[in-house]
Amino acid sequence: MHELSLCLELIRVIEDHARRQSFRRVRVVRLEVGALAGIEIEALRFGFTAATQGTLAEAAVLEIEQPPGLAGCLDCGAVVEIRNHEDPCPRCGGYFLRSRGGTELRVLELEVE
Repeated sequence: MHELSLCLELIRVIEDHARRQSFRRVRVVRLEVGALAGIEIEALRFGFTAATQGTLAEAAVLEIEQPPGLAGCLDCGAVVEIRNHEDPCPRCGGYFLRSRGGTELRVLELEVE
């Protein structure tokens, strides 16, 4: 489960920011996890709960925004929304798609004390 290792890295980043910005507790962590990022959201939530035990983010609420996957179709030229990398173009049915968005994983905001 790579989601747990992502959560452990997230805690490291939060702790680095806490040292630099002198906050003691994290109340809310807002993430953006694109639909094509290859991350299982429920596993990420589980990993977050496990990884935050005993840290300054232990009681933090994890909020996740999940932008759709976007791809450019090389067959018809359309930019289309897709749910996974194996989806065909919903316009022409072609499979020659290039990702154009929805692969991101980023911290949007921390609410801290």
